[in-house]
Amino acid sequence: MIEWEVDRDHLRVVDADNTELHVQGRTLDVSVPGPDIERPVDRTVVATTTELQFPHAIVYAFSLADDERKELEPDGSPLRLPPGEYVLDIDTEIKTYLRFSGRATIRRTADYSRVVVTFPERTRTILGFRSRHELPADTITVPDTPAGVARGVSCLSASIKTTSPDRTYPTLRGHPPLLETEPSCSSRPTIPDGSGVELLVPPCYESVFVVAPLAYYLQATVRTEHGITPRLRLPSVAREHELEPMPALERTVEQLLRQCFFLDCLVRNAGPYGSNLAEMSLLRALEMDESSLYTATPQERLAAYLDVPFSAIEHRIPPWHLSMYVEPEPDSTDALPYLLDRLSLVFTPQTSRLEGRELVERSLDDFYRGDSRGIGQVASVDIVKPELRGGRVHGWLADGVPIDVFKSNVDAYRNRLSYLARESQSSSICVVLNDPEMAGERDRVESIYRQRADELSIDVRVKEGLRTHELASLFETDHAFVHYIGHCETEGFRCPDGSLAASSIDESRVETFFLNACGSYYEGMELIERGSVAGAVTFTQVLNEHALKVGSTFAKLLVHGFSFERAMRLARRRIMMGKDYAVVGDGTHSLTDGDLTLPTTATIQPLDDGGYYVELECYSTRVNGLYYFPHTNDNEYAYLCGSQASFMMDSTEVAQFLREAKLAVIYDGDVYWSPELAPAFDD
Repeated sequence: MIEWEVDRDHLRVVDADNTELHVQGRTLDVSVPGPDIERPVDRTVVATTTELQFPHAIVYAFSLADDERKELEPDGSPLRLPPGEYVLDIDTEIKTYLRFSGRATIRRTADYSRVVVTFPERTRTILGFRSRHELPADTITVPDTPAGVARGVSCLSASIKTTSPDRTYPTLRGHPPLLETEPSCSSRPTIPDGSGVELLVPPCYESVFVVAPLAYYLQATVRTEHGITPRLRLPSVAREHELEPMPALERTVEQLLRQCFFLDCLVRNAGPYGSNLAEMSLLRALEMDESSLYTATPQERLAAYLDVPFSAIEHRIPPWHLSMYVEPEPDSTDALPYLLDRLSLVFTPQTSRLEGRELVERSLDDFYRGDSRGIGQVASVDIVKPELRGGRVHGWLADGVPIDVFKSNVDAYRNRLSYLARESQSSSICVVLNDPEMAGERDRVESIYRQRADELSIDVRVKEGLRTHELASLFETDHAFVHYIGHCETEGFRCPDGSLAASSIDESRVETFFLNACGSYYEGMELIERGSVAGAVTFTQVLNEHALKVGSTFAKLLVHGFSFERAMRLARRRIMMGKDYAVVGDGTHSLTDGDLTLPTTATIQPLDDGGYYVELECYSTRVNGLYYFPHTNDNEYAYLCGSQASFMMDSTEVAQFLREAKLAVIYDGDVYWSPELAPAFDD
């Protein structure tokens, strides 16, 4: 679903996930419906103008006369198109196409924040929009046996739109069908025509769950056989590749998926959407030809990848963006489509005992998020330490309350789809202050939300001293985000007239939340079970000063497009007791879109010669397979998301970079927002 509105020379486009796109025009005239164009879109409009401005994006221009492709170079040089028929591919958060006839000039603004398309005279154009967020097209029901689940997993890759290396682009991977199990089910869903690759595993849930991400990406058929060692079978090239049995199968699958995905990202450069990737030199070193591999069959290409030792490329492969720990049992089967939609690795959950100061016992009661009137009993949480395997971000879909990961359940993913399916959604942020002694945090976060609201058309509201029925009504009302500041006790949220337990509300219509109160974990999980998608919580009592630091930093990151887990991971760096904070629900969920296509962080380290070492990291827990271009002096390369880019800069260059960029910066042991830190590097 795509909705749009025009305010003078400004076109605002919104999709079902509340993703917004703002297009500015000069003497803009918009009408609907627009005609079809030569690209897959959800909606088109006709825009007549002399100039259109889009957010920062990768842009390709395709000539409809000969399908010649030209790219707007990332170095800032303009692209001038002679008279002709064109379609521009503009890779914004809502996929955008611009069709027009005539001449045009495409350029980036000086700060690289906008893409500008200029015409010599008023020109009629067609704008086409496609949401990146797709709903599942079907629900597949299979028997609750390992063989039944294996067949269901084999059907999930039906949502991938190509078997070429271009499947690394997230826009070509739709949401997999939903998956259900029934004890008496006798149906045999049709396995889609995929790559022809087969994955053979023993008939046990552990093996089927672990190989699911690899099978999904390779578009392979999973079969179970008794007494077999797991293996890949490539019938058309008469090749078998043996895998390790459980538990080593987990590591084998992780390596294979990372290797195949990474090499596909390089080989796709021979296709229509190539770029000057920094990692391309690796193919030359391996003596692999991307053109022949791009046109090869899926099995031929996979056979070539299997000939490359993982150790030969391991140092160049980005860490995987997401790993989920899932109890391998029939009741967990319905979680798999949601995890594969994020292209997550799947591991079996293992825990160990907490040791040392991993969760510090403290007695600084006077400094806790409390007041002179005293606080009631805070709910205690029994914490476990998960044994983490590969990946940047980790999620837990199993029993226990873990540290260092987000705790999710299937309800969170179902709720996310429910919000996507709604015809209209709230874009309001509500700050609730239920203790006047904590007004400092209210003032800080309200300022952050209002500043961003002016840019994203978000409605910000502030409520104070809500009574139990008022707070219940707030949770039962549509809000995109609620930031609660106050106290949480074993009976629930403390209100002026008593306590409100989240379990007492009928339905949570608050999409996301931050419960910045002592011991709010159980109330947060209750909100997820009653309809919310994701939220931030605390395990125990928290220091008031720490709560303010975490709350303000988390707010800043969240409204600039960082996912819940990544925003909390960075915000926790600001305090010693960071493990007291956690994320529940779908930690990959984001409240808004950022100014950049994907949220980026920079780490700045001073050097002995007076210069600085700047390291950039750009990745997303929602999508994997994109690339980014660091706009620094003399840089000419794009980097795969997940790969780090590093540069040497002097103080003047650092200051300029921070003013032009909008990203999180780790510097001198703390976390900053780049424009706010820039003055520190002025000479």
